[in-house]
Amino acid sequence: MAAAAGPHAGAAAEARFISSAKGKGLFATRNIRKGETVFVERPVVSSQFLWNALYNYRACDHCLRALETAEENAQRLLGKSSLVLPHPEQCSIRKDLHQQCPRCQVTYCSAECRQAALEQYHQVLCLGPSRDDPTHPLNKLQEAWRNMHYPPETSSIMLMARMVATIKQAKDKEWWIKAFSQFCNKTANEEEEIVHKLLGDKFKGQLELLRLLFTEALYDEYLSRWFTPEGFRSLFALVGTNGQGIGTSSLSQWVHACDALDLPMLQREELDAFIDQLYKDIEKESGEFLNCEGSGLYVLQSCCNHSCIPNAETSFPENNFLLHLTALEDIEAGEEICISYLDCCQRERSRHSRNKILRENYLFTCSCPKCLAQADDADVTSDEEEEGEGETDDAELEDEMTDV
Repeated sequence: MAAAAGPHAGAAAEARFISSAKGKGLFATRNIRKGETVFVERPVVSSQFLWNALYNYRACDHCLRALETAEENAQRLLGKSSLVLPHPEQCSIRKDLHQQCPRCQVTYCSAECRQAALEQYHQVLCLGPSRDDPTHPLNKLQEAWRNMHYPPETSSIMLMARMVATIKQAKDKEWWIKAFSQFCNKTANEEEEIVHKLLGDKFKGQLELLRLLFTEALYDEYLSRWFTPEGFRSLFALVGTNGQGIGTSSLSQWVHACDALDLPMLQREELDAFIDQLYKDIEKESGEFLNCEGSGLYVLQSCCNHSCIPNAETSFPENNFLLHLTALEDIEAGEEICISYLDCCQRERSRHSRNKILRENYLFTCSCPKCLAQADDADVTSDEEEEGEGETDDAELEDEMTDV
């Protein structure tokens, strides 16, 4: 599994150290055309969000591929079991390939994912017949996390659990420790801010409870530092800073497939109208939570710095955890490749508003060309923006993180 983690062969980018203040960045190793896939990357580790799974967003326990058919997905989101989707042949879900762990019954999209999970971390984390036992240490840990981190979700304690389990199972433990150490490390003050952001005002007490439950469930002498208060906070901050949101959807896949159909004009107009109305009806019933959602740690993607005028974007077009980085414009060899940590609406707000969100969520002030050009703008927002700033844009951030 170790060799499989990271980008696919032939990546057109590499990570380089920029400065102690900025850390690493991602740079083009050759000219890249607009619309070109810069790389496809597999996460070192990933996990579905706990509330997302609890609310029956069914995803492969390893790669997060959506497991429902597009029709089942739409029926659940719409709360209407009688809904029938046209062109069912455009649904890519293969239920005949799905497999379960024979001990704990978690579901995988394929034998390959079941085996990959077993080899990397699942031997340690398999609950066996205790899957529904609320007193099992892992179940206690997950319940505590759900009670601290309500939707919209931005991280999962199980991502950290899989990191520990991966090292516990590994023959070459040092390889994995080095793999995880590649991700950005923060100072103690910054770590505290990140933890505070994830857990809220009572974070110190909550963090200690999580650490005790984490220790009870997963303690390993080889990783003893990760279980100390300082080490646990650092681990927490690593996940909070570097975790990339993952979103998958069988309905979205079906829509993309339908968009590609060569249909007579009248049929095309009817299908487009049906899809538009379907999404409007789903929004009324389920709001913005459409996708199976989780997060993962990606070595190359985590090196991408932010810009308010990004030249690349991430997506998950394969309906699993494989991250595609795509060029939004032509990028020259040697040029830094930047993504945006903000969604489209946030990027249109004032420099002051953008940086308020970036400081709160990522602990930095942006100095991209757009921000530098607006440096003399007044540090105030319009009334409309101030209304939106009363609440942190976590939901919008999460939408941007999990675009399918």
